Formats: sequence, C-alpha cells, structure tokens
Amino acid sequence: MRLPLIQVDAFGRGPFTGNPAAVMMLPRWLPDTVLQGIAADNNLSETAYLVPHDGADADFQLRWFTPRLEVALCGHATLASGLVVLDALPALIQVRLLTRQAGVLTVARDGEQLAMQLPAWPAMRACSDTELSRVAAALRARPAALWARGDDYLVAQFDSPDEVRSLDPDYRAILALAPGVDLMLIATAPGEQTDVLSRVFVPACGVDEDPVTGSAHAVITPLWARLLGRTRFTAHQASVRGGWLDCELAGEVAVLRGAARTVIRGEYDLPDSMLAG
Repeated sequence: MRLPLIQVDAFGRGPFTGNPAAVMMLPRWLPDTVLQGIAADNNLSETAYLVPHDGADADFQLRWFTPRLEVALCGHATLASGLVVLDALPALIQVRLLTRQAGVLTVARDGEQLAMQLPAWPAMRACSDTELSRVAAALRARPAALWARGDDYLVAQFDSPDEVRSLDPDYRAILALAPGVDLMLIATAPGEQTDVLSRVFVPACGVDEDPVTGSAHAVITPLWARLLGRTRFTAHQASVRGGWLDCELAGEVAVLRGAARTVIRGEYDLPDSMLAG
C-alpha cells in the first residue's frame, strides 16, 4: 500500500525557514505502531495524520506524532494540515479538524496566509525560588520571571532578546525538571523586529529545540497580551530555521496567522501486512 505524504514548511519566510511537518491523508486509522513508526522515519518535529470525519462538527480527524510519541496539541502541523486540505479542496474557505485532546481546531484562508485557531492556555506566575533556580540551571541563564501552565508548559521570561538568542541549554537538566512529563520549556523576551521573541525546547518529545511551535504560542499569546497591554502582536521564534507568527487573543482562543508552503510530495510504501488494524 502506498500512502501519500506531503511535507509543508509552516510559519516560514521562504525556503529553508519555518517548521517542516509531514502530512498524510489516510482513508482510515492505521495501527498506532505504524503511525509512530512512520513519524520516527520522517524524523521531523511532527507527522500529522488526517482521516475523513463523518460527523457534522468537523471535516477531518487529526492526530500528531513526534519521532518519539503522540502529542496532545501541535500548532505548526495543524497549519500544515490545513494547507494540504485547502489545496486539495479549493472550494473550502476553512477546514475543521477534530483532535483527541484539544477539541476542534480550524484553519482558514486569510489573504496570502492562513489563520489557525488554537485554545488559549493562560499561564500562572511560578513564585518558587527553587523552581526558578532549577530552570536557570537548565537554561544556563536566570530568567526574570517564570510562568507555568499545568505541569507540561514552563515559560521563562527574559528581559532582552539577546539573552534568549544566546541560550545554550542543558537538555538533560530540562528532562529532569519534570520526570515522566512531556515538558515544553519556552524562553521568551521582548523582540527586535517583532514584538516578541522566543525559543522552545522539548527534549522529552525527541525534539531538543523545535524550529517553530504553534502550541507554545497558545500559551504565550495570553501571557504577552497581558504584558503588552494589547490583544494582537507579532512574534519571531529564533531557532536556526526561524519562524514568524501574527498572534491574536480572541477571548479563549489564540488566533495564529502565518505562511505555509508545500515543499515535498511523495509516497510512503509499506507492506499490506503492517496496515491491518
């Protein structure tokens, strides 16, 4: 059986920028071991899988896998999935994607960009000096403030973009911050050409530094909206590849706008015996 595979650069500005995501449209769900195996082979931050949905609440079902595990929310691969569906079905203005843990997400055409709606996840100030010191040791730099969303997102707020750009994290120490938890550690500061700048580290998911992270901006959008005193701002993720987003807080929704570009089309060939589930 040959499975179509499309690779999309999400939130980029031209070739070799943004975050690459593999998107595969399937007629039905395959065994999880196969989905995870393909994602490991692709070795991208995420491989997204789409299956048609019969209900009236969404158009497709969507799941995301890193090279190591399935995740509850992925922004850049959602944007990439939206592009793949909208390119395949040009009459659609938006696509609704039913996920297992993040509800129904939408991706819509917005001029030359796409607009994606994710849940806005507020973070609370973490006041423990011990926790702040452990994060400072993991990042090898002390943030001005620390914020937490549940036990799986930490936001280290710095005063200057240079501090974030120069970070040289200890990834083993990041893993030790929350053993057994798929922790995302976000370092952020006021930007230069953009309002906000960030870097994102997710070693628990098999991705030491993620190129551009939509789910991180679901957390820092309500945070920076509060810090900046306005609901819309521009953001840059300062990875090697780099990514650019326009972020807007609309009630309990984080609207992220950005570019997406298809860069590879191909097929993944597997023995039929592996596809029975």
